Amino acid sequence: MEHDYQYRKQIVLGYKETVMPLVLRYLPWFEKNGTQTATSQYRDEAISEHSMAFPVYNSMVINFVKEASRTNLMDKNYRYLYTRNRIQSHDDERRLIQQATWQEWDILRGILSYYVLGGMSKGMLWNEAVEEQIFCLILQKMKEIIEYWDRPVVAGRME
Repeated sequence: MEHDYQYRKQIVLGYKETVMPLVLRYLPWFEKNGTQTATSQYRDEAISEHSMAFPVYNSMVINFVKEASRTNLMDKNYRYLYTRNRIQSHDDERRLIQQATWQEWDILRGILSYYVLGGMSKGMLWNEAVEEQIFCLILQKMKEIIEYWDRPVVAGRME
């Protein structure tokens, strides 16, 4: 029994090194600015009426995406996760995020990867993840899991 606890704690401590810098830096912003659009349309007076406007992303979103994409949280096989779990809507994503434990860490990684990696070719996914609070929910859940398993053991039980 103690061995199982130590194993889980070791895994979660590995997650902590990767996740906590993202949580500390970006979670407050996502919590404060949730459901707001992360983009604005660039239009300049010098652009002619026949030119196309393009989205300009909030710098916090861009920095989060860049930082997250360089971590081991990215799963290039995220599409398989969506197929296997029959994820078809934001409600499905939110439900899976809410139910996740340390054993479903791959689900959190997969949903995060869908928006971070998928947004590199379909830019509106980043905006969608902010508006639907997916980035915020994933970071909150990862933080919750890490904080739960990072508690000290006192007399055979966690404090």
